[in-house]
Amino acid sequence: MDAISNPYTPNAGARPPIIVGRDDQLSSFDLLLARLDKGRTEQSMIITGLRGVGKTVLLGEFRKKAEQRKWATIDIEVSKHDNDDFRLQMAREFRKALLGISPKARWGDRGRRAAAVIKSFTIAVDPDGRITAGLDTDAAEGIADSGDLSADLTDLLVALGEAAADHDTGVVLLLDEIQFLGREQLEAVVAALHKTVQRQLPITMVGAGLPQIAELAGEAKSYAERLFKFPKIGVLSESDARAALGRPAEDEKAVFEDDALELAAEITGRYPYFIQELGYAVWTLASDDRIARADVDAAKEVYEDKLDSSFFRVRLDRATELETAYLRAMAELGPEPQLAGEVAKLLNRTSEQCGPTRSGLIEKGLLYTPSHGYAAFTVPHFDKFMRRSVPVLNVPEVRQRRKRRDK
Repeated sequence: MDAISNPYTPNAGARPPIIVGRDDQLSSFDLLLARLDKGRTEQSMIITGLRGVGKTVLLGEFRKKAEQRKWATIDIEVSKHDNDDFRLQMAREFRKALLGISPKARWGDRGRRAAAVIKSFTIAVDPDGRITAGLDTDAAEGIADSGDLSADLTDLLVALGEAAADHDTGVVLLLDEIQFLGREQLEAVVAALHKTVQRQLPITMVGAGLPQIAELAGEAKSYAERLFKFPKIGVLSESDARAALGRPAEDEKAVFEDDALELAAEITGRYPYFIQELGYAVWTLASDDRIARADVDAAKEVYEDKLDSSFFRVRLDRATELETAYLRAMAELGPEPQLAGEVAKLLNRTSEQCGPTRSGLIEKGLLYTPSHGYAAFTVPHFDKFMRRSVPVLNVPEVRQRRKRRDK
């Protein structure tokens, strides 16, 4: 069919034609902002889930909702930075947020104070004032300049929250890939947000990250579980998966037959990103506006080739040779969480010998630990990709396992 009218959007973080199955999270965010608007407190959110379930898309919807309320937004995709770089990144975004709250000409005392605090926050790492250029203020001496990241970030959030309250608005801090914050950085963010809650300021944070972030936040600060909700998002229900694939086609005057939708759900596992990839591939290959099961079946190879060369491959390319072998051993055992000892056994090694490799994969975001001693893939269907793409492990335990399986 016509490529220009293809309604599917298989791009990282791109909004799909329709958002289904996420009403609870969107309603929770509406409630969060509405309560803060009234000077009440409400738990912030950290959305957790595997790759491809739509966490970044949800953050984009939250940003739109906040901006519709005329709130300032700070939108950051976290990457691994030392504390100096983290300060610069935060100061840059907070400067933008302060100017979003109000033009400089309309700042009151609290607005001017917030500008001075932003300058204090960066003075040690940006002595030339390039980040705070245009704020036209001196640093607030003795505030946000202690060198202690937690104390300084707290001063910064409080000052910005007070400035926002003066203008009857608020600030939403949106952090994607939040699991990549360093321990000290995560502690600082949680502590700072805690102080704004205590002072009932209109500033909040919504994060998104891999499943381990709830545990990491709890380890960072014991009160994190009371400060945040940790909604988990995953595969779509059968009806939502059908809608995600079928309704965009209907908007373009095309129809998926029921058995085509059934096969599509089976192939994609009902993961939102995979639905977009398969829909895009099917649309390209289908010959007319009635899409049959045979069309979906024919698109499967194109769909898998695309995922293998991009979505999966860019993640595997970050792994070392030992890490790749570890991932391949996990794939041999299946898609479920795997016990560290069982993976090590396939590699003819001990758990202790494999420990650094496993830790490296967790640090790179390729694995997470759902429970003690177990690890699981952060990317759905990664086990299938590994079996397609990586030569078979040629170790005795694997050969014996295959013989038992083949009998």
